[in-house]
Amino acid sequence: MKLKSFIISLFAALSLTSAAQNNIAEEVAWVIGDQPIYKSEIEEAYQQMQYERTPIKGDPYCVIPEQIALEKLFLNQADIDTVEVQNSMVNMQVDTWINYLITNLGSKEKVEEYFRKPLPELREWRAEAMRNQSRTEQVKRSLVKDIKVTPSDVRRYFDKLPADSIPFVPMQVAVQIITINPTIPRQEIEDVKARLRDYSDRVNNGESDFSHLAILYSEDTGSSPRGGEIGFTGRGHLEPEYAAVAFNLNDPKKVSKIVETQYGFHIIQLIEKRGDRINTRHILLRPHVSDEDLIKATQRLDSVASDIREKKFTFEEAAPYISQDKDTRYSRGVMTNSETGTTYFEMSQLPQEVAKIVDKMQPGEISDAFIMMDPKRNRETVAIVKLTARIDAHKANLSDDFQTIKNMYEVSAREKIVREWIDKKIKNTYVKIEDNWSDCTFEHAGWKR
Repeated sequence: MKLKSFIISLFAALSLTSAAQNNIAEEVAWVIGDQPIYKSEIEEAYQQMQYERTPIKGDPYCVIPEQIALEKLFLNQADIDTVEVQNSMVNMQVDTWINYLITNLGSKEKVEEYFRKPLPELREWRAEAMRNQSRTEQVKRSLVKDIKVTPSDVRRYFDKLPADSIPFVPMQVAVQIITINPTIPRQEIEDVKARLRDYSDRVNNGESDFSHLAILYSEDTGSSPRGGEIGFTGRGHLEPEYAAVAFNLNDPKKVSKIVETQYGFHIIQLIEKRGDRINTRHILLRPHVSDEDLIKATQRLDSVASDIREKKFTFEEAAPYISQDKDTRYSRGVMTNSETGTTYFEMSQLPQEVAKIVDKMQPGEISDAFIMMDPKRNRETVAIVKLTARIDAHKANLSDDFQTIKNMYEVSAREKIVREWIDKKIKNTYVKIEDNWSDCTFEHAGWKR
């Protein structure tokens, strides 16, 4: 052990010497195996958590170094297991993160000022962090992959739960929906295309700057403040029609033809290509529905609702033939909760307009037609809904909430396996915490020797 301690100390000293040669004052806080944890790492992690408003339970200078130490344990196991991550996936995630920062801070320059790093260095730092996070998660999944849960396991777990640990389940509803998209007049579509052609001509003739026009006129509120810039994106994360045109662009000074997607009509300008990723800017215009067409669609669906109430046909029979909602028309109008994978929703998980209507309904009741915003296309549509079932708010029980309790048991079982693995790994790993960093109560008791 003395020889190993000497080697670790030598490694840390060499790292500090290297930092000193680059005029960087570094302080080693912890050493895990042969990996030092520097004060600068802890400060960077703290800054990032502050930006993302991540809650920290306890002293950050105790919590954060322990989190970094845990990650190093998992990364050591990832090296042993030869766990790898696709660079293309990491790059895509980094691009999304950089675009998010630019949107929220206002510009690339403000991002660099906030993080005190040039963008290429920030990108590299984030890529490493995300790569490490992905490898860590893969190791955790490998540890718990063989968990098998039986109904008797869930019952035993529930029977042992303290009364104050049994969750309170909010009211949940199951809903079916039929929607109609009001017809958009041909003249409205032609007017939108004419405006886009005018913007294209002005850019191609050198009269206007594309990004300036995007700020003024684009209806994509996410990208318009950045001059329409989307950021580096892979083909699979773009609408197929958009991607087909964007990836065929070669001249950054020219503007694409008009492209129609489910969101509306676009013109696109190439910024840069990097392998299988592309950065473009665009201007989006959406044809708008007239009040007259909204009234016609509302009257049509009110008629459908009346026929269902009079039992001329059922809601389930009507949905495949009438509904224009691609997500529900072939499932008899049944809405599926993307967060849980079930057909039950808490009221806060439903579209706002649907929740408002359903709140006043009884199971089996069919609503009148109402206008709502299509969350995907950001366009007005008309809908009717059927309240299939309602479960009032209650304390969880096995008969009504088996899946909820099963999920709780699985989480508990996974946490136990991972915690036991960590405690064993800590015992078998060299750990040194410098005096200035050791006055802490850690989540795992085995760090201090």
